[in-house]
Amino acid sequence: MTVRICVPCDAIALSIGADDVAVAITAEAATRGLDVSVVRTGSRGLFHLDPLVEVELDGVRHGYGPLGADDVTSLFDAGFATTALAPGAHPLALGPVEAIAELSGQTRLTFERHGVVDPRSLDDYLAHGGYEGLRAALAHGPEHVVTEVTTSGLRGRGGAAFPTGIKWRTVAEAPATPKYVVANADEGDSGTFADRMVMEGDPFCLIEGMTIAAFGVGATHGVVFIRSEYPQAIATMTAAIDTARAAGWLGADVAGSGHSFDLEVRMGAGAYICGEETSMLECIEGKRGQVRAKPPLPAIEGLYGKPTVVNNVVTLASVPWILAHGGAAYAGHGVGRSMGTLPVQLAGNIARGGLVEVPFGVSLRDLVERFGGGTRSGRPIGAVQIGGPLGAYFDDDQLDTVLDYEAITAAGGLLGHGGIVVFDDTVDLAAQARFAMSFCAAESCGKCTPCRVGSTRGVELIDRITAGDRSARMREQLDELCDVLEHGSLCALGGLTPYPVRSALQLWDRRRASGTRSTDGHGSHGGAPA
Repeated sequence: MTVRICVPCDAIALSIGADDVAVAITAEAATRGLDVSVVRTGSRGLFHLDPLVEVELDGVRHGYGPLGADDVTSLFDAGFATTALAPGAHPLALGPVEAIAELSGQTRLTFERHGVVDPRSLDDYLAHGGYEGLRAALAHGPEHVVTEVTTSGLRGRGGAAFPTGIKWRTVAEAPATPKYVVANADEGDSGTFADRMVMEGDPFCLIEGMTIAAFGVGATHGVVFIRSEYPQAIATMTAAIDTARAAGWLGADVAGSGHSFDLEVRMGAGAYICGEETSMLECIEGKRGQVRAKPPLPAIEGLYGKPTVVNNVVTLASVPWILAHGGAAYAGHGVGRSMGTLPVQLAGNIARGGLVEVPFGVSLRDLVERFGGGTRSGRPIGAVQIGGPLGAYFDDDQLDTVLDYEAITAAGGLLGHGGIVVFDDTVDLAAQARFAMSFCAAESCGKCTPCRVGSTRGVELIDRITAGDRSARMREQLDELCDVLEHGSLCALGGLTPYPVRSALQLWDRRRASGTRSTDGHGSHGGAPA
């Protein structure tokens, strides 16, 4: 009987030798005359164990990692291709993958197939529940789709957290045609990679989610806008779209339903501002990526001036599960108005970086310490930035805040795309505040004065403060500038930059007053890659 050995093809795994591991396993099995099938899968998100190789024996997957090509011979010598090696039987043996603590403690809905299926195999996708959501949608009609998504409480996972059902109903009720569905895969926030993982590890899920959205609102064409820095995702999505079209899941008659919907991939050109939905639409239309004034909203006048659903990848990838199991089942997870699960991305100075999907309501401390294992350096946690480069910095005493849109907003932050970047106690918080302002200056589209000019003046003010001018007037000027940015900018780039600036400087002031580390503006950044 052929033994299935799974080797990840995720960009993280590829960067640390997964291709070499796959080649070594194939060659070693051939030398020994063993009948094995090496299957390339997505990542489980346990980056500290990548490349994580899984051997399927009697329906159970046994993990080995982090595995290098040089480790392959010793694993074959130990019999890993024919025998389930218990932890301790080999230094890299992890036991059944589903029992690994960092994975077994999760609630995987959106990421249920990640690391399990071959992302380029439609048959594999169908064998693991794929397209059950679309079948349910087609069986019950467009109104059922919008109703179930509304019932689920799903909110935009890209950062704005706007109720997805309300957005879809607005597009569905808009009289203009044609209508569009756009997946925003311009994932530019630091410490975020969930969108990339969906596209590389389960692309048919995104295709299914977009097709369900199109059926629900009456759209006939969709675009997946992917940042140019994701070549693996671009290649995988393009191949999956071609496969889905050839199999009848896209095209003029989707699954024999009579509904027409097709997809294309568009590649971004590296501008952070194109992650803002209207700037992205401008880019798709072939224009310079600049923010549009709102209203009108894209749901009314979006791509080419027509009603458009714009959601990020994780939002759309959550929809198939909702339609397959019901909106109420999805809403049964989470707390308050934060329903369902969130794929949280752990990065920075973290012992076990990667992706963790959990229901809303888990504490930040639980995520960073239980799943992430604390800092990689072994030093105390100094600060945690939540929500990407525009997110606020939380001190250690704020980590008992729960994963909940409202709770994090009340604590002065924003959840954003679910990225958490950890720093140890050597972090230079003044430098982090300066970085936020300089990032805004570098990435501004230049359309509005508060963002274009204000961010540059902000860098100058922070430089004067850290150089020693800590007068009350200097801080008042910075606060006033932050107010202008927050309330006068056209989009969230300028509007949210004050979050990291103010929070980092507040923590810097507090530590300078207490005499703790990193008070001079010249300390270590305290970060390390995931």
